Amino acid sequence: MSQLKTWISAFRLRTLPLATAAVLIGASLADLHHSMDYTITALCFTTAVALQILSNLANDYGDFSKGTDTEKRVGNMRALQSGNITPSQMRVAIVLFVVCSLLSGISLLYLGFEGIFNFQFSIFLLIGLIAIAASIKYTVGKNAYGYSGLGDIAVFVFFGPVAITGTFLLNTHFDFNIDTDLITLLPASAVGLLCTAVLNTNNIRDIENDKASGKHTIPVKIGLNNARIYHSFLIVVALLLFFVYSFIHNFHWVIFFQIPASIFVFKNLIDVWKTSPSVAFNKYLKELSLGTLLFVAIYVITNSAAQTWNTIDGIMKFVK
Repeated sequence: MSQLKTWISAFRLRTLPLATAAVLIGASLADLHHSMDYTITALCFTTAVALQILSNLANDYGDFSKGTDTEKRVGNMRALQSGNITPSQMRVAIVLFVVCSLLSGISLLYLGFEGIFNFQFSIFLLIGLIAIAASIKYTVGKNAYGYSGLGDIAVFVFFGPVAITGTFLLNTHFDFNIDTDLITLLPASAVGLLCTAVLNTNNIRDIENDKASGKHTIPVKIGLNNARIYHSFLIVVALLLFFVYSFIHNFHWVIFFQIPASIFVFKNLIDVWKTSPSVAFNKYLKELSLGTLLFVAIYVITNSAAQTWNTIDGIMKFVK
C-alpha cells in the first residue's frame, strides 16, 4: 500500500489542473469561434494528462540521478528519494507513459485529421514527439535544459500556445481564420504564463537546494528578489491578456465576474512576496494550480455567457 501511495505521489496530481486548464481553454475557444468536438477534446485531455505525468516521473528520476533531491530539499519527499520505488521501476513507468502519450496522441491526430495523413499531420506528430522529448529532457541526461534555466520557456510554450492552439485547431479541423481567430493567442499565452508561474513558485521554494546542487533555474540565476518581480510579471500579464481577449472579443457586463475569480490567482503573488522560501510554498503550489483551473472555468463560463447574450441582444435589435 505504501508503494501505491508513493506512485500516486510521484504522479503529482496537484499539477494536473494545469493540463486540464489548457485543454479547457482550447476547447472553449474552439466552441466560441467555431465548434467543439467532444471526442477530440477528451483525447486532448488524455494526452495532456499523460504528458504531464510523464514529465513529473522523468523529473523525479532526473533530479534523483543528479543528486539534487537531498535531505536539504524543502519540497515534499520525492518517490525515488523515499526509497519506496527503485530507479529501474521508475524507468519502466516512464516508458509506459511514453507509450500512453504516443497512443493517445496518434489517436487524437487520426481523428483530428479525419484519417488523412498529410504534411500538417506530420508537423503535428513532430510537435507531439518534441513534447514527449521535452517532458523527459527537462531533468534527465547530461544536457537537461531544466538545469540551465530553460524550463520556463518550455512550460510556457507547451502549456500555452502549443496545447491550446493545438486543441483549438484539432477541434475545428483546421477551420482557422487569421482575421478573427488570431486573437485566441491572448488567452493561450495567458495560460502559458500562469503555468510558468507555478514552475517559478516551485523554483523559488527550492532556490537554496538548487543552487547547492548546480541546478541553475531562473530564481538561482537572478536571485530571490528579482525572481519575485518576475513572478509578479507572469501573473499580472497573464490576467491582463485574459481580460483583453474578453473585452475585444465578447464585451458584456458578465465578464466582470472574472475579476473576483482572479483573486484566487493574484493571492499567490502576494504569498510569494511575503513568505521566505520554505515548506509553505508546497501549499502555494497547490493553491495556484487549483486557482488557475478555477479561474479558467469561470473565464470559460463568462465568455460563453457573454457571447450568448450578445447574440440574443443582436437578434432583439434586428427584430425591433
